[in-house]
Amino acid sequence: MSELPATPALAAALLRLRVAVDAPQHSGIAAPLDYLSERPLAPGTLLQVPLGKRELLAIVWDPAQEGDQGQVLPAEQLRQVGPALDALPPLNEAWRRLLEFAAGYYQRSIGELALSVLPPQLRELDGKQLQGRLKKLAKLRTEADASAIEASAVPELSVAQAEALQRIDTLMQTDAAPPPLLLYGVTGSGKTEVYLRAAEHALAQGRQVLVLVPEINLTPQLEARFAERFAGRHIVSLHSGLTPAQRLRHWLAAHLGEADLVLGTRLAVFASMPRLGLIAVDEEHDPSYKQQDGARYSARDLAVYRARLERVPVILGSATPSLESWQHANAGRYQRLALPARIGGGAMPRVRLFDMNSLPRNKGVTTAISAPLLHALRQRVERGEQSLVFLNRRGYAPVLHCGECNWKSDCPNCSAWRVFHKEDRTLRCHHCGVAERVPRACPSCGNLDIAPLGRGTERLEEQLAEMLQGVLRPDGGPARVARIDADSTKLKGSLESQLGAVHAGEVDVLVGTQMVTKGHDFRRITLVAAVNPDAALFSSDFRAPERLFSLLMQAAGRAGRDAAQAAQSEMWVQTWHPQHALYQALLAHDFERFAASQLAERESAGLPPFAHLALLRAEARTPEVAEAFLKAAAEAAAGLSTAAQLLVYPPVPMSMARVANVERMQMLLESASRPALQALLRAWLPELQQLKREHRGLLRWAIDVDPLAI
Repeated sequence: MSELPATPALAAALLRLRVAVDAPQHSGIAAPLDYLSERPLAPGTLLQVPLGKRELLAIVWDPAQEGDQGQVLPAEQLRQVGPALDALPPLNEAWRRLLEFAAGYYQRSIGELALSVLPPQLRELDGKQLQGRLKKLAKLRTEADASAIEASAVPELSVAQAEALQRIDTLMQTDAAPPPLLLYGVTGSGKTEVYLRAAEHALAQGRQVLVLVPEINLTPQLEARFAERFAGRHIVSLHSGLTPAQRLRHWLAAHLGEADLVLGTRLAVFASMPRLGLIAVDEEHDPSYKQQDGARYSARDLAVYRARLERVPVILGSATPSLESWQHANAGRYQRLALPARIGGGAMPRVRLFDMNSLPRNKGVTTAISAPLLHALRQRVERGEQSLVFLNRRGYAPVLHCGECNWKSDCPNCSAWRVFHKEDRTLRCHHCGVAERVPRACPSCGNLDIAPLGRGTERLEEQLAEMLQGVLRPDGGPARVARIDADSTKLKGSLESQLGAVHAGEVDVLVGTQMVTKGHDFRRITLVAAVNPDAALFSSDFRAPERLFSLLMQAAGRAGRDAAQAAQSEMWVQTWHPQHALYQALLAHDFERFAASQLAERESAGLPPFAHLALLRAEARTPEVAEAFLKAAAEAAAGLSTAAQLLVYPPVPMSMARVANVERMQMLLESASRPALQALLRAWLPELQQLKREHRGLLRWAIDVDPLAI
């Protein structure tokens, strides 16, 4: 690796390149840096460069545009680039424009974001090693072509599906950037079939297709659907569950144009795809599309921007669209395509609200499963049908409690309880990961009688197994209760095997968290029950009702998917507030009513989508240091030219104020104008970088644009 050019004459003979390097935003290196090269290299070329004492993978970026900020150093002060990965085609202009937009909007440096979304193994390969990987990839592609077989039989489309597909086909033929399409369809209405048909038409035109799903556990089943339909086509997945070698191989296949379809989670929105012709975002409302650390981007929003940039259709599918997307459709910015009925004439399950106030109290504690719900579960088992009992809290109990001194199993490092896991007799914090064996006696007073307080899925599974003892299936066998959550699916392949058991009819009552309430096509389930959903009704987070309604609608959609059983399918909700407007809308499966009321509330309160938000978060060893930084940041913001168009709220602790002995505080910025908010953030960043240097003890700060939780 060359150091500084030896003489000004030699430096003048070399070419100046603009290079994006992996430097975090708070380092002060926001824009690409200048380097020297002995030969021209196309923008998008990957290469090695020196930065300080390190040698890093970097990307040749576009020449500086007029008005770009940054100091232009004389050539004799610049360093020379290292070897380039010439075997790899450059990352194309559309990809670079996407990264530039994302970096600017979410307030990150271009190089930091661009390098973070590439496969990590690219950093470890030289040109010779990369050539070897490409040859291996070509061999695998040849073998796949040799074993190609014919598109399985396709089902007949409903009238609504055919109309939606016709609209998508029309937009595929236009040269202008098509408007985003909001595919609003009830669960079981055939949204996936629309994605499949639209993908088929894009592939027929020689284009690539990108399909996003919100969570890793939904990727295998969707991949299986696409593999069955497009046998012989090259399909790859991109998500964090892949090994580094798999991720590199799949990324290379997409980048080289070899992969026809790319299926993945939020990271896949940045996949390099030179022939991109269609993007589909399944469950577009899901909060998992928002990255919660590093560059806090929204993959759904970037998918919409990427589609406009590359002038291809983007389909946003959901039974409960995000209120932002719904409002865009109301305003005409998105086109709404409706699938109002389930395929095959099936009906949505009847919703039953069970009033928990009607139960007798026993020392202030009520049973987790009411007698009427238990009776309904027994009936389903005896008829050979399946049930799903949903509780969004894993572990055996949220906390252990001493009745003598009121000790609770709090976490020493976080503002949270350590959850009791009975299976391995541990107390575990789900935030910092600290775990220890359950104490024999109360650590505070020595009382031997410490007991679990509240319920998690592990305890609910145990209780249901006890309650259903003696209940027999039609074949004479006993009721079988199983649990699927993050704890029961830790081992590789365990989720697939457990889901397989449910699909095979080997489970009668499935207990699970939200990971089993969306996307799964359970054909035998006729009863879904939400045990304790009320907590979100009165949350300080203004998005909590939207998330709860969506979750319950998704859960309800797991029942009655077989049209032959739809008539007897039910959704039970055990609630202390049956008259709440959210539950009344749920009774009628009326998302439009719910959305209208929520949008009216948000408009009157000046909340998204009628206002635009950003959060400045600070982390330190003491809350005083974090608060002092945020107050100084607020003073700096007040002195900027666009400050009059913004409202800056006082610093407050985050909802989880301490994690792993780090104190966390945040400050909210609000504006009716998105450009004004963005302008202030751009001008604010240098001030924040200076304040970080001045505030000793501050560990980290970060800006979150369009935060999902406040």
